[in-house]
Amino acid sequence: MSSTPVIGVLALQGDVREHCTALAAAGAAARPVRRPEELAAVDGLVLPGGESTTISKLAVLFGLLDPLRERIRSGLPVYGTCAGMILLADKILDPRSGQETLGGIDMIVRRNAFGRQNESFEAAVEVKGLADPVHGVFIRAPWVESVGAGAEVLAEHGGHIVAVRQGNALATSFHPELTGDHRLHGLFADLVRAAG
Repeated sequence: MSSTPVIGVLALQGDVREHCTALAAAGAAARPVRRPEELAAVDGLVLPGGESTTISKLAVLFGLLDPLRERIRSGLPVYGTCAGMILLADKILDPRSGQETLGGIDMIVRRNAFGRQNESFEAAVEVKGLADPVHGVFIRAPWVESVGAGAEVLAEHGGHIVAVRQGNALATSFHPELTGDHRLHGLFADLVRAAG
C-alpha cells in the first residue's frame, strides 16, 4: 500500500462529506462506499454518525451487511463515530427492533446514553496517545457500558467510556469530523497504513 491509503466512508446515511474532508486532511484518499464492490476496493472504512438503526437497515437493503461483517472479521481497519460506534459493538443494551450490529469490538454500548438531541453538548476529551485533549462533539451520543479483555479504553468523559480500540477497530462516541481537529482521523490513517 502507498503512504496514501484508500479509506472508504460508509455513505448510506450520516455525515459522510465531513469524514471525507477530515480523511483527506489526514493524508488519505477518501471514497464513499455504497456497494459491495466499492467496499472491496478500500484499505480501511469509516462508519459515520447518523441513526444506527437506519444505517443497519440500509446496509441490509444495499447488500452490504454480510460483506461488512466479513471484511471487519478478516481485519479491515474500521473507525466508527457515534452511530458507527454502536454498529461496531458486539452487543447493544437497548437495541431498536430489527437493529443489527457489525461487531468487531468486544464492548456493550448504550444508545443515546448522553440524552436526546437537545441535550447534545461539547467537551474537551483526553484521548490516550494524543498530547492535547480533543474537542468532543456529543450528539445523541452512546457510551460504552463495558469492554471485554481484548478492548482498550482510550477515553472517558463523566465516568463513561467514550473511545475504544480493539486491534484494527477504533470507535468514538463523539464526532471529531465536525471540529477541524483531524488527529483522530490521522491516528486511524496510521492504523490503516500499519495494517497494509
